[in-house]
Amino acid sequence: MVKREEQFANAQAHLRAGNTRMAAEICDRILKTHPGDANFLCLAAMANLAMKNFAIARQRVDEAIRLYPEFALAHETYGDLMMIQGQSAAGLRAYEHAMRLDPTRPVIHDKIERAKAAPAAEGSGPDRSDRPKMPFDAEIARALEHERSGDPQTAEMIYRDILKKDPRHVEAARLLASIAATHKRFREAEIFLLRVVELAPDYTRAWVDLTNVQRELDKFNEAIESASRVLQLAPESPESHMVYASAIGMAGDHEGAIAAYQRALEYAPQRAGVFCGMAHHQKTIGQQDEAINSYRQAIAFKPDHAEAYWSLANLKTFRFTDAEVDAMHELLKSDDLSDEARSQVHNALGLEYEGRKDYAQAFENFDSCNQVRRKLESYDPVETESTQNRIIDLFNAEFINRNAGVAPSPVTPIFVVGLPRSGSTLIEQILASHSQVDGTHELGDLSRAVQSVRRRSRKHSRFPEALTNLNNDEWRSIGEEYLRRTEIFRSGAPYFVDKNPNNFIYAGVLKLALPNCKIINARRHPLDSCFGSFKQLFASGQPFTYDMTELGEYYLQYVHLLDHWHEVMPGFILDVQYEAVVADLDSAVQRILDYCGLPFEEQCLRFHETERAVKTASSEQVRRPIYSSSVNLWRNYEAHLDELVHILEPVLRQLPDADLPASMAGKHST
Repeated sequence: MVKREEQFANAQAHLRAGNTRMAAEICDRILKTHPGDANFLCLAAMANLAMKNFAIARQRVDEAIRLYPEFALAHETYGDLMMIQGQSAAGLRAYEHAMRLDPTRPVIHDKIERAKAAPAAEGSGPDRSDRPKMPFDAEIARALEHERSGDPQTAEMIYRDILKKDPRHVEAARLLASIAATHKRFREAEIFLLRVVELAPDYTRAWVDLTNVQRELDKFNEAIESASRVLQLAPESPESHMVYASAIGMAGDHEGAIAAYQRALEYAPQRAGVFCGMAHHQKTIGQQDEAINSYRQAIAFKPDHAEAYWSLANLKTFRFTDAEVDAMHELLKSDDLSDEARSQVHNALGLEYEGRKDYAQAFENFDSCNQVRRKLESYDPVETESTQNRIIDLFNAEFINRNAGVAPSPVTPIFVVGLPRSGSTLIEQILASHSQVDGTHELGDLSRAVQSVRRRSRKHSRFPEALTNLNNDEWRSIGEEYLRRTEIFRSGAPYFVDKNPNNFIYAGVLKLALPNCKIINARRHPLDSCFGSFKQLFASGQPFTYDMTELGEYYLQYVHLLDHWHEVMPGFILDVQYEAVVADLDSAVQRILDYCGLPFEEQCLRFHETERAVKTASSEQVRRPIYSSSVNLWRNYEAHLDELVHILEPVLRQLPDADLPASMAGKHST
C-alpha cells in the first residue's frame, strides 16, 4: 500500500507538471479516508485554484482553516484564492496572517508585496487604472510552487511565457529577476527590475530587489538612490530602513547604517535581523561591546538565529558562556535547521572549542561545518587549474615586455594579495595607519574592470584570452575604470589599499594596466595558511576552502602562479611572511614602507590604535598589539592534517626541519 507521504509527493509532482486534474483526484481519494489531513486539503485547494474551480477550492481551504486555524499554509492558500478572484485586500490580510504564523517562508513575503502592488478591487479604494494589470494569477501561483519545491527552471519558463503574452506584467518580470539574481545573473536581474519600476514606480518590493541587485553589482550610488525610494514609499516599515542601511553600509557609511538600523528598531523593537545587521557595522568600526550586545539581542528574540552565533564567534576574541554552547548543541539536534544555519553553528562551536583548547572537538565541528558548506558551493578545481595555467601561458616575459608602456596612474593602489588567513589584514592595517594611505577593504572592482574588457572582446569572451590583443589605450582603460570604480571608497590620499586576496591572479594585468601599483603577497606557513582557511566560514567566496584536498591543491597552484610572477616580473611583488612580521615588527614595517616608497611613520607600528572600518574576520585581532599565538597554530591539529600534509609535501620539503610536521621529519630538501 502506497504511504500517504508518497501520495502527497505524487500529487505535488502532478501539480508542478501542470497535471492539475490528476493532482486533485489524488487529493480527493486521500481525503475520503483521511478527511482532516491539512496538507491534502491545501493541496486540493491549490489544484482546484489552478483549474479555476473556485467554489471547491474555497470549500477545501475553509475546512483546513476551520480544523487548523494556526496552519500558515492554509491562510496562504486562502490568500491565493482571494488574489485570483481579484480581492487583493483580503488576500493581503490572509498573507500577513500566514506570515505571523510562520515568518520563515520567504515566498509569503513575495506574495504580500504582490498583493500590495495589485490593483484594488472595484469599489474598495482609489482608482488604480494607471497601474499595469495583473492577470495570470493561477500561472504565477503554479510557478511559485515550482520555486518552493526546488524547480526554478520550470518557474522561469512560466514567467517568460507570461511576459511573451503580456510584456507589461510587472510581477512576472520581478519574479524572473529574482530567479536571475538567485543564480548570480545580476546584470540580467537589474534589467528586468528597471523595467518593473518604470512600469510600476510605487512597487516597493521591486525597489527593494533592485537595491539588492545593484549592491551585488557594486553600483553603490544607484543602490542608495533605489533604497531612498524604498524609504519614500514605506517610511514606517522597518524593512525600508534595513534596506537603506545595507545600501549605505556597503558604500562605507557604517555610522549612517547603524543609525538607520536604530530607526528600524523604533518600528520593530524585537526584530532579530535588525540587531544582527546593526552589529555587523558596529563590529566593523570597532564598537565591539555594542556589537556583542546587539548579536545577543538577536539571539534573545530569535533563539535559532545561527548567523548571530557565528558572528559572535567570528570576532575571534569572544568567548561564549556554557549556556550559549549548550543552546547551540540543542540547535544542531533540530531537523528544521537549514544547511546554512547548521554550518554557521558548527563553525561557531569550532571556534569556541579552539578558544578552550579542546582541539579535538574544535576540529570535529570545523569538519562538520565544511561538509555541509561544500554541498552548497559551486567549485570546479579542474577549471581553476586550467585558468591559472592559461594565465601563465599568456603572461610570459615577452608578452609583458611587448605591452609595457602605459602611463602611471595619479594615485598608487597597493594590492595585498595571497591566500585568506595569511596575515593580509595585518599588513593592510599597518599601511592604513600611514597618513598618505587610504584603507578600504576587499574590493571586487579589479575583476569587474577586467570583465568589462572581456565583454568588449571580439574574439574571446573568457579570461585571460580576451586580453591577448589589447593595445596601450585598452590596458589603460582597465586601470582607469578600476580607479573610477574605487573612488567611492577613497578619501583623496596618494595611496590606497585593496585587500582582495584573490587579486593575485591579476598581477600580470596590473603590471600593464597600473604599472606604478604595488603588490604585497601575504605568506604564512603553508599548514597555518591552509588550515586557517579551512576553519574560516566565509560569508561568500573562497569555495576551495571547504575540502582538504581542494584546499591543498589550490595552495600549490597559488605558489606555482606566484613563482611565475616573480620570474617574469622580478621585483614587482613583495612577499611578506606573517611569522617575520610577528617576530620583528619594526623591520617588517620598514621593509613594507620602503617597497611602497612611503616614508616611515611611527603610527604604523601602533597600527592597533588606528580607528578605521575593518570588514574582515580579523577585524578585532588587528585592533590588538602584535601577538604570536597564531604562529604554528596548525600543530594543535596535526593529528587531523595527514591528507593536507601529503598534498603540500612539495612546498613543505622546502622548510627547515623545525617547521615540518612529525610525519615529515628529515624530509626537507637538500
